[in-house]
This record gives sequence, C-alpha cells and structure tokens, in this order.
Amino acid sequence: MKKFLLLSLALVFAVSMMTVSGDAEAGKKFKAKIGGGPTGGTFNTFANAMAVYVPKNMDNIKLSAVGSGGSVENVKRVSSGESNFGLCYAVDSALGRGGLLPKDTNKYDGTMAMGFLYGAPAQLVVRANSDIKTAKDLIGKRVAVGNAGSGASASAERFFRHLDVWENFKPQFLGYSAAASAFKDGKIDAFWVLVGFPNRSIIEASVQVDIRLIDVGADAEKYGFYDAYAYIPVTIPAGTYGEDMPECSTFQDATFLCANNEVPADVVYNVMKTLWSEKGMSAMVSAKKTFKTMTLENAFDGASIPLHPGAGKFWEENKKTVPANLK
Repeated sequence: MKKFLLLSLALVFAVSMMTVSGDAEAGKKFKAKIGGGPTGGTFNTFANAMAVYVPKNMDNIKLSAVGSGGSVENVKRVSSGESNFGLCYAVDSALGRGGLLPKDTNKYDGTMAMGFLYGAPAQLVVRANSDIKTAKDLIGKRVAVGNAGSGASASAERFFRHLDVWENFKPQFLGYSAAASAFKDGKIDAFWVLVGFPNRSIIEASVQVDIRLIDVGADAEKYGFYDAYAYIPVTIPAGTYGEDMPECSTFQDATFLCANNEVPADVVYNVMKTLWSEKGMSAMVSAKKTFKTMTLENAFDGASIPLHPGAGKFWEENKKTVPANLK
C-alpha cells in the first residue's frame, strides 16, 4: 500500500512538472532579429517600425532591428539564420538563390519571401550645373554607390558594368547619409541610391546644393539593361525634389520582407496577420509614406523566390493564388 502511494505521488509530481514545463514553453517569447539597412535608408525605417509595432500587437514575440549593409547582406544573413527576418530586393534574392551574386557562387536558398513592401527606384544625383548628362559621363568621376554589401551598391555595379562604366570611374562605398554629406562638401561628383522616393538623404543634399537627377531609364533602355535583369521601368514624378525639377525615368527593384526558412510557419503567419492588418499597414505608412504600397492587393507581386509556408497560408486565406513556382 505504501509502495503504491509512493508511485502515485511520483506520477502526480511528474505530471505536474510536465504541465509547468509546458506552461513555461508556452510563455516563452520567440526572439527574432530583423535585418534593416544603412543609417538614413528606408530599410532601417521599416525594420525599426516593425520591431516596435509587432510585439505590441502580437503575443510571445520579441523583435529587434539590426543594421546591415542592405539587401545583399540581408539575403545572406536571413539565409543562414543570423537574421530571422530581413528586407531584400527581388533581383538580389533571385541571384543569391541561384549562386549568381558578384564574386560569390554560394546559393542562399534559406531566404524565403513574405510580402511586397515597395518599389525601390534607382536615383543618380548630380549637381544642377554638372557636366554629367548621362550615366556614360561618369567616366573619371567620383561616385558614391552605397555601402558595400548593400542592394544599392550591387545594383550600381550591375548597371554600370553593363554600360562599361564601372571600371572607369571611382566608386565610393558610402551609405546614403554619408554620401549626401560628402556630396555637399564637394568630395564626390555624384551619388546613387536605390530606395523609395522622396529620399531623405537626397533632400538633405538639395537643401545646400542645387541638384539634378540623371535619366538612367533612358540609358537602361538604350543599352539593353532590361533584357539582362528583371528591373522594372518607373518614372519619378516632377517636383519630387523641388518644384522646378522635371520628371525622370529610371528603373526599380521590388522590396520584400523575407524570412529564414526555419522560422516556424505559425510565427510568420501571425507576423503577417499583424503587419498586413488595417492597423498594421496604417502604422507602417505613419512611419514612412513609401510603405503605402504594402497592401493586400499588391500581396507578393514581383516575388522572385518561393514564399515561406506561413506566408503562403496567409495569402491564400486572403484569396491570393500562390503559383507553383513560388511554393
């Protein structure tokens, strides 16, 4: 009888410990990092806003925004799991998955798409009185192209190599804010950004220096850049950087929120339910108007890599058919 009582007590104790352990597991927060970008860039703005908004409106998750060189670095970090989430450009994501990034044959196939955020147009800034009229005129000039490892610098190298200009000018690997400062001080002749407009760094430069945008869209068309890469033609409206500035044609990449393939599907699904809710989308737009294109209608338009299973579930619930090549 005593032996039976001891066994019963031991069983009750074991069950209670399992319950406590289960409750502790249930109460644990999923800790995640979001790869943003350089200081002054739109990637950082979104990552910071997401890191604040999601934990306030979703249980059991803790997010922290981490700076990075930008898109290319995020593709690599998210794929390895160093960052759980990150902002990545569609072209960089596709090239990374195929092992086609510059001087890097590794295949970064651990990065999966969640949803479209905004288009990132290339913007090449020069002084209004500069003798630079086309991208070809950059030969011999000092040009800031973005941080090393950023989507901006990768796109600049692709574009200028395609035009046989890259080897003939002096690329400066500076982030947007640093580039604007160097431009104002006369240390560089032009600077390149790949980001939503209007961009704060370009506005900063324009306060002290009269600026002009180069029509890189015409160069892209003329030299067959659209045939080589999946960039999309776009026009920057007149008056974007001053009432006297005319419209300017350029090309853009699509910015996606991405996740590592090992992030649990339910976590990705719930993050998306939070971010792509009416209140979530409004909060992102409050952080920066560029994010107004982050909508249920735009869903995963322009995705170049498979969707995360949690994202696929979310979009299918919102009546979006996920094509076979994105599953």
